[in-house]
Amino acid sequence: DGNAWNSVFHDAARSYAYRWGEEGLGGFSDDQQLLCMNLGLWNGKDDQLKERLFGLTNGQGNHGEDVKELYYYLDSTPTHSYQKMLYKYPQRRFPYRKLVEQNARRTRLEPEYELLDTDVFKNNRYFDVFIEYAKDGPDDILMQVTVHNRGKHKATVQVLPQLWFRNTWGWGYDDYRPTLKQTGPGTALAEHRDLGSYHLYCEGDPTLLFCENDSNGPRLYGLPGEGLYFKDGINDYVVEGRTHAVNPQQHGTKVAAQYELKVPGGKSRTVRLRLSKAELAAPFENFDQLMADRLRETDEFYDCVQERLTSPDARNVQRQAFAGMLWSKQFYYYDVTQWLDGDPAMPKPAPQRRLNRNANWRHLHNQDLISMPDKWEYPWYAAWDLAFHCIPLAMVDSGFAKNQLRLLIKDRYLHPSGQLPAYEWNFGDVNPPVHAWATWRVYQMDKKRNGGKGDTDFLERLFHKLVLNFTWWVNRKDRDERNIFEGGFLGLDNIGVFDRSAPLPTGGKIEQSDGTSWMAMRMRLRAY
Repeated sequence: DGNAWNSVFHDAARSYAYRWGEEGLGGFSDDQQLLCMNLGLWNGKDDQLKERLFGLTNGQGNHGEDVKELYYYLDSTPTHSYQKMLYKYPQRRFPYRKLVEQNARRTRLEPEYELLDTDVFKNNRYFDVFIEYAKDGPDDILMQVTVHNRGKHKATVQVLPQLWFRNTWGWGYDDYRPTLKQTGPGTALAEHRDLGSYHLYCEGDPTLLFCENDSNGPRLYGLPGEGLYFKDGINDYVVEGRTHAVNPQQHGTKVAAQYELKVPGGKSRTVRLRLSKAELAAPFENFDQLMADRLRETDEFYDCVQERLTSPDARNVQRQAFAGMLWSKQFYYYDVTQWLDGDPAMPKPAPQRRLNRNANWRHLHNQDLISMPDKWEYPWYAAWDLAFHCIPLAMVDSGFAKNQLRLLIKDRYLHPSGQLPAYEWNFGDVNPPVHAWATWRVYQMDKKRNGGKGDTDFLERLFHKLVLNFTWWVNRKDRDERNIFEGGFLGLDNIGVFDRSAPLPTGGKIEQSDGTSWMAMRMRLRAY
C-alpha cells in the first residue's frame, strides 16, 4: 500500500528472510551478496541478539527516521584488503522501548532523545567491539573481533560471528538451495553452485549453531512450522534457551560460531575466523602476520593519498571519512517489474501497487555494488548523492568512481525519456542535474593523477546519454521555454512546507534558482 515505514519494525526484522538485500552489524559479502558475514552479540540482558543497528522509523522519530546506536567506520582500503570499524555495545539492557517512547513524546521543536541521553553507558559499563577484516587474496578473508571491557568489573558477552547465504530460493523463480555444514571442530563448509566451496575456520572450537535463512512463518504470520529451523533460530537458542530452534544435524543456510567471553575490567579478548576457498591445514598460523601486513599496506596507501596533508589530526579525520565512504558500498538489488507484479511464491500484491510510485519504471533492474548515502537510514542510492560521492571516491579509487557514474546512464537505469532515476522512494522524482558536473570533475581528477592523460573514452561514453538527460530537462522542466527551470526536490535538502515534487496546492509552478544554476553550469561543461 506504499506505507513502507510501517511495514516492518525492528523487533520483527530478525525473523524475516529479506527479498532484495541483506543487512548485518559489520557485514561483509561477495559482490552479488550470495555469501555474507556479520557479527552478532549478546550481553545476557537484552531480549534479542544485537545483529543489526537499531533506529526509529519516520513516524517514530520526532525529527523523522534516525539510527540510535554508536558505531564508527575507522579504516578501509578501496579493495577492502583491510577494514576496521568500532561498535559500542552496552553491558546493560539496551533501551529499545525507552528510545521509542521518549522520542514519541517530543515535538519537532525539541531535540531528539539519543542513546547517550540514557544511563546505559553509565560508569563505562560497555564494550568497545572492534571488527576487522583482512584479505590474503580475493577468496581468503580473515575476520578478527576484539572486545574491550571499558568498565571496572568483569563482564560476560557472547560473540557470534555469522555466515549465511542470501535467500534466493524462496520466491518462486529458482528453488536451488546452497548448503552450510559442519565438517569438524569449529569448521564448516559452504557450497554454492556459483561461488563454489568455501571453508570456514573458527579458532578455539566454538559451538556451531545452524538454521535456515527462511522467514519465521509461525512468529510473523501464525503459520504452522513445527520442526523447522528459521532465520531467528540462533537468536532463540542463545537468548531464550530454545535448543530445538537450531538444527542438531549441524547443517543449514546460516551458521553462527558461539563464543562466550568473560572479559576482566579494562582488558580485552579476541576472536579470530577465516573464510577461505582453499582448504587450509593451519588457518591461524600466519593470521597475525597477515593482519599486520594488510594494515601496513593500508598505511602506505594513505601516505601516498595524503602526502600533501601534514597535520596528523587532519590525516586521521580524512582517513576515517574515506573509511565511511568505502564501508558504505552496498550490493543493491531491485527489479521493479518483479516488485510491481509480485513473486510467484508469495501472496499477490495489492492492486494499488501497480498504480503507486515507480510504476512507470518497469525497465529498471538494479543488481550492482553502489555507494550508499547511509547503510541504515538511506540504504538505497540517490542520483545526486551518488554524483557527489564520486568526487571523494575518485581521490582513492577513480575506477570505482567512474563506474558509478556510468552505472546510472545504462539502459537498465536511465528512463527511455532520458530521466535519471532519482532514488528508490520515487525514481520519477527530480534531483539536481549534477551528473554532468560530477563526470567532468572525476575526469579532471583522474587526468591529473595519470600525468595529464585523460580517459576520453569515459567522457564520450557518458556524453551521449547525458545529452538525452539534458533534452529531458529542456522538454519537461522549462514549460515557458525561457531557460528558467522548474524541478522538484532540488535544493540542498531545504525541505519546504509543501511537496515541491507534487502539483502545488494553489496551482501554478515553482521556478527554482538552484535547478537553473545547475543547468547553466551544465551548458558551460558542454562547451568544453
